Amino acid sequence: MSRTRALLERSPTAWGVGLALLGAIFFSGKAIVVKLAYAYPVDASTLLAMRMLLSLPLFLGALIFTVLREKNAVKMTVKDYGLITLAGLLGYYLASLFDFMGLQYITAGLERLILFTYPSIVLLIACIIKHQWPQPWQLMCMALSYVGLAVVYGHETVLVGDNTALGVVLVFVSAVCYASYLIVGERLLKRLGTIRVTAMATLVSAAAILIQINLQQPLSIIVEQPLPVWGWSLVNAVFCTFVPVFAVMTAISLIGAPRVSQLGMIGPIATIILGTWILKEPFTIWHAVGTALVIAGVALLSMKKEAKEGATT
Repeated sequence: MSRTRALLERSPTAWGVGLALLGAIFFSGKAIVVKLAYAYPVDASTLLAMRMLLSLPLFLGALIFTVLREKNAVKMTVKDYGLITLAGLLGYYLASLFDFMGLQYITAGLERLILFTYPSIVLLIACIIKHQWPQPWQLMCMALSYVGLAVVYGHETVLVGDNTALGVVLVFVSAVCYASYLIVGERLLKRLGTIRVTAMATLVSAAAILIQINLQQPLSIIVEQPLPVWGWSLVNAVFCTFVPVFAVMTAISLIGAPRVSQLGMIGPIATIILGTWILKEPFTIWHAVGTALVIAGVALLSMKKEAKEGATT
């Protein structure tokens, strides 16, 4: 641990950039891994349950380590437990479930682009809560992103299949759930710490998906899955869930959230490259144009927001 800390202290910026890019790329690989698992007869609920069960011990281990290390940790209230339960249901259960379901019908590239627009959804939810209209520049940025999505969606409908609309709706609902999770969990993450909130939210999600499967079919369906599905689920749990969470957390502590957010824009590009290479997904000039519009809209929205927040501090 001391050697790792010494390396981080020598070149924190380089390490921060590297970890931010690693986290973004590993997060983007989740859709690829899920699509590879769908080559076998497994449904979205079972796949999500396997991901949660395999990642839960890792997060609980991190939670125990953190609790033992931080003796003056903030004490949790009943309200905190309620909000973490809500956050777990929104961010790690419903958002993941709808995402996995949507990936059955659309390409990994389109899925990542839809999820990438979550900052605009966070903005809209915040405006509804505050009873405010978005500012003109915010509407322009959002319009740019959604025009880009429309371009990619239009060509994917022709190239992929008739269920593209269903997949888009499911993944968009996932993005809404994730945006809601961010709004609910924002203060919790700052007050209680990412590790504690994430581990407890993962526990809530695991319980929720196991209850759902038990109502739908015998829990033994999880154990009966073929070895390749377990292998891809392990990759999903470790390298597409646990590792990128801590990579991004460490990067934020080294170079700050705004810079990590900017570096995270490599995510959709990485997913498209991996999807084209591994899954042989279609990629045309119109996909390139649509992707550029989506990334530009989200980038402008994020950078303008950061500039305004910086001006007021």
